[in-house]
Amino acid sequence: MPTVTYISCEGTKQKFEIPVGKRVMQAAIANGVDGIVAECGGQAMCATCHVYVDDPWRDTFAPITEEEDEMLEETVSERTSASRLSCQLVITDDSDGLIVRLPEAQV
Repeated sequence: MPTVTYISCEGTKQKFEIPVGKRVMQAAIANGVDGIVAECGGQAMCATCHVYVDDPWRDTFAPITEEEDEMLEETVSERTSASRLSCQLVITDDSDGLIVRLPEAQV
């Protein structure tokens, strides 16, 4: 099972095994990761599950959709080239070792 490490803006690390097919946001909520709000429940409609995806995993996920791109323009914390909505990131075998960093704020 792939492992994902969530790193808070303070540097606190939480590492979990996540089943293939789960979304990074779902796993964060299920494991009580602070910093993922997910107000819309994973519909790419609120931008409160914003994360920064470390290299080399950025290219292992489906490309950003127009919907996600629009929501990323609404994030509270700075959008960067590493920004993604964690509700749109589906875990695959290629996700093993994934590191996502949480922004300072979601709302």
